[in-house]
Amino acid sequence: MSNAQSRRLFLSQLGRGTFAVAVLGVGVVACAEDSGDEALQPRTESSTASPTTETPATAAPTTTADEPAAASTTTEVAEAPAAMWQRVNLGFVSAYVVARSGEAAVVDTGVGGSEGEIEAGLSAIGLGWDAVGHVILTHSHGDHVGSVGAVLDAVPEATAYAGAEDIPQITAPRALTPVADGDNVFGLRIVATPGHTPGHISVLDIAGRVLVAGDALNGGDAMGGEAGTVAGANPQFTADIAVADESIRKLALLDVETILFGHGEPVESGAGVMLGELAASL
Repeated sequence: MSNAQSRRLFLSQLGRGTFAVAVLGVGVVACAEDSGDEALQPRTESSTASPTTETPATAAPTTTADEPAAASTTTEVAEAPAAMWQRVNLGFVSAYVVARSGEAAVVDTGVGGSEGEIEAGLSAIGLGWDAVGHVILTHSHGDHVGSVGAVLDAVPEATAYAGAEDIPQITAPRALTPVADGDNVFGLRIVATPGHTPGHISVLDIAGRVLVAGDALNGGDAMGGEAGTVAGANPQFTADIAVADESIRKLALLDVETILFGHGEPVESGAGVMLGELAASL
C-alpha cells in the first residue's frame, strides 16, 4: 500500500467517531471586512492540536458573477460520524478543512493568496483538492473569502455555499448556493448567526460537538483577553451588535464542547460552558 493510500485509510478510520484539530502556520489577531492582497501573507508550519486570532480592515461590497444557485441542502442533518477538523492558520485569521471518510469540505478561504496554505492543510491529512466537494463561507468579509476564486478554480466540481444575505457581496467564479438555518451540508448543520454580517452562518458538527463560529464569536485572545476563552463578535467590524448578541444567545443553546474561531485560539474543551456564561452576561 502506498503512503498516500495509508494516509487515506487512516483518515477514513479516524473520521469514524474521532475529533482532532491540527494547525498550520503561526498567528496574531484581527477581523476585517476586506484585507486585500497586501495583508499578511500565509506562512507554513505544522504542529498538532492548536489555535488562531483576529484583524481589522475595511471592505467595499462586491457582487457575484452569477445569480445564486438553487439550494441543494436538506433541513435535516443526516447521521454522520464525527469529523476531523484541520485548522489553516493564516496569521490573523483561520480557515478550516473538515474531513470525513476520505472526503473534505473547506470552511472559509482566508485572504487572497491563501490557497497554498489550504492545499497544505489538505495534504497534512493525506488529502488533495480532488477530495473537496464543498466550500462553505461563513460570511462576506475579505479576510474570509479572499481566496474563494482560487479555491473554487482548484475544485471545479465542488459546491460553494454562503448565507443568502451575504452572497451579493461575494465575488466568486461561479454561483454560490444559499443556505439557511438548519440546512445540512456534508453532514454539518448550518446555523444562521446574523449580526456580524446580515447573512453570517456558523457550522456545527453535531456528532463531534464542534462549532466553527466564523466571526459570530472570537477567541478571547483576539479581543485582548486570554487565549482559551470565548468572546463575542468584534463591535468594530460588526454590522449590528444587538443582533450579533442574539446570535450568541442562540449558539449557547447548542451542545458544543469545542469552538473554532475565525480569529483567536480555538477552545477545544469546555467551550459550551464558556459560551453559556458569555450569553448570560450580554
